[in-house]
Amino acid sequence: MKAGNRVPRIRAKITRRAPLAALAFAVILGACATTVDHRGYVPDQETIERVKAGVDNRDSVALMLGSPSSVATFDDRTWYYVSKQTERVAFFNDKVVDQRVLAVAFDETGVVSEIRQYTLEDGRIIDPVTRKTPTLGRELNIIEQLFGNIGRFNNAGN
Repeated sequence: MKAGNRVPRIRAKITRRAPLAALAFAVILGACATTVDHRGYVPDQETIERVKAGVDNRDSVALMLGSPSSVATFDDRTWYYVSKQTERVAFFNDKVVDQRVLAVAFDETGVVSEIRQYTLEDGRIIDPVTRKTPTLGRELNIIEQLFGNIGRFNNAGN
């Protein structure tokens, strides 16, 4: 076999494999695309400006802004509307890029007393849906879970 015959064969293999390599590269690159996730709801500025302190009550605020994301813990005189935008690249953790909180406070008669707006720069990141519930006590490893009850119970009948 001559060396000159090998070159066309090599070129033929490369041209057959090039579309597969391009497809594989596109799939790998597509997996690294940024995923943007929006959660919650905060109305636009025009709608917020329609709510007037001293004029609107709970019913009119609910009609204009909708149901709140959350209500104050110890009394129901403050309604919170929370919105959060996160981005994720590939398998990395989410990064919060925007967060807005609208707090509408009511007086004891149910009339709006104050409207406050907060952004990401104003405070902590809010995570309304955490995946873990903190509990008191200690964590057990797998061996302690499997063998922890051996010998704990007495056979009082014998």
